[in-house]
Amino acid sequence: MNYWIKVVKNKDLIKKILFVLFVLVIFRVFSHIPIPGPSTADLKNFFNQAFSSKNSLFPLFDLFSGGGTSRFSVALMGLGPYITASIMIQLLTIVFPKFEEMNKDSEDRKKLNRYMRYLTVPLCFVEGFGMITLLNNVSNKTLLAHINIFGWFIMLLSITAGTLFLMWIGELVTEKGLGNGISIIIFAGIIARLPQYVGNAISNIFSSGNFDTPSAIKYGGISILALIMVAAIVFITEAKRKVPISYAKRMRGTKLYGGIDTHLPLRLNMAGVIPIIFAGAFMNIPQVIGFLSNAKTVWIKNAADFIKTTFATTTISYAVMYFILIFGFTFFSTFLYFKPKDVAENLQKQGGFIPGIRPGTQTEKYLSFLIMRVTLWGAIFLSIIAVFPFVMRIFFAADQNVAIGGTGILIVVAVAIEIVNQLKAQIITRSYEEIV
Repeated sequence: MNYWIKVVKNKDLIKKILFVLFVLVIFRVFSHIPIPGPSTADLKNFFNQAFSSKNSLFPLFDLFSGGGTSRFSVALMGLGPYITASIMIQLLTIVFPKFEEMNKDSEDRKKLNRYMRYLTVPLCFVEGFGMITLLNNVSNKTLLAHINIFGWFIMLLSITAGTLFLMWIGELVTEKGLGNGISIIIFAGIIARLPQYVGNAISNIFSSGNFDTPSAIKYGGISILALIMVAAIVFITEAKRKVPISYAKRMRGTKLYGGIDTHLPLRLNMAGVIPIIFAGAFMNIPQVIGFLSNAKTVWIKNAADFIKTTFATTTISYAVMYFILIFGFTFFSTFLYFKPKDVAENLQKQGGFIPGIRPGTQTEKYLSFLIMRVTLWGAIFLSIIAVFPFVMRIFFAADQNVAIGGTGILIVVAVAIEIVNQLKAQIITRSYEEIV
């Protein structure tokens, strides 16, 4: 209780919270702006059929776009193209030493961010074209039958403008608000959609008229598993390995500094919710490129059909690929945020060392070993929790909302914990400044 009183009394913190809420309201209003094109009646009929299909991946698209897909709004692609551009730029920092050096300098890092924004624009056009073509193909080409080339250009331009606007407000939240703006926008979109998914699930249960004892046990078990999953997410997010750090005593003038024992926290899931977002963006690609199913070239058509069928949400291959992507992105994101070499160098410069480990190269190797071992278990747990709802759907004929809700809960809980940790950090920082 004392913690929340400190939050309320802190004017700067309240301003940041209000700013984030204001931006999220703008985001929700913006996600209702329709793309100029097909009629509202045609869209409503189409999405009612598309979302009712058990094999449909549209609910997952809709989850990450905050409802932009089901409304055919300018937020149709959400932040997908921006996330893809971010992954591509981060891969360049690993592959090319020049980009790695740029990532270390604050001014050069701004250039990388500009490159990321520039790359988002063509990706918006490409991914937007794939998504609209996919929607059109699912409707047997009736949804956009009367749209000419100029109409297509306007639709793609609207989608691009929508993604760039979301990217801009996301960066504003990161700069002036709390936490990672991109994660918070996706978090808000999921929160806005979860009541609808829950409502649909409850409606399906009671409208069928077959709610008997086995059904009650089944859905009760799913609810208990959901609570266990939330507890597991909290455990994974908060779990950490404390590495002891000691600072040698130093004389500066007439004063003695150092001699402090502290620790370096290595979180089990240092990457947070980023691996889930990255993996979700990648798993959308097989369905987006489904528009190639109508290609005249036989081998392209066959390849597109194979990819779309193989990675349908009801298949084991989808769950396996999702597991592998989350597992890989957990390591990828962790080593982007935590670099053992840089940490070892900073400790050596500040006179810090790990007891029993020599400063410099030996410290770097020790930290690399620890982070690999800690992240391994974090990646396994995170991947299992993310894939578990999809596995339930495949083997136990669970509703699509179970799988989608599982992914949504995973992101919501992880981002909520991140926001709370940011608030705590802000309170501790300001309390320290007041004491000084």
